[in-house]
Amino acid sequence: MVRIVGLAFAILLAGDVKEGMAEPADGSFQVQRVSGICPQNRTTRKAPGRYLKKKNPVPPTAENIAEGRRLFNQDAKPTACKLCHGARGNGNGSLARRLEPPPRNFTCADAMEGLPDGQLFWIIQNGSRGTAMPAHKSTLKPEEIWQLILFIRKFLKA
Repeated sequence: MVRIVGLAFAILLAGDVKEGMAEPADGSFQVQRVSGICPQNRTTRKAPGRYLKKKNPVPPTAENIAEGRRLFNQDAKPTACKLCHGARGNGNGSLARRLEPPPRNFTCADAMEGLPDGQLFWIIQNGSRGTAMPAHKSTLKPEEIWQLILFIRKFLKA
């Protein structure tokens, strides 16, 4: 039992795939994946029509993508995106195991390919009700949100 707990703790510290432990009634431990699932069983409130039609006006230059990366990894407030979505965008950030529903997996084509840029913009700006996704309308400028979207879209191509 000590080995199982030690192994689970080592996996948690590895940081790439966050897992949690559940203790069944028999006292044994079970390691459970909390995110990184593809496709994810989730629904997100649809953005208003005027947002759904929006296309990213920021050109996908190396500079804009690098700015999106900086925001995702460290400078977005109230929290850097990677804390929940993970450095690889798979939804396995250091805070993911505490969140229900789990953070969106940006590496999942099933979840991302049909998602318009305007929907992503609306979610980042206004948050997502029923999840831990905070609103960034008072902390990120529209151009920064579009730069984040440019970077987030790169996870599918990686």
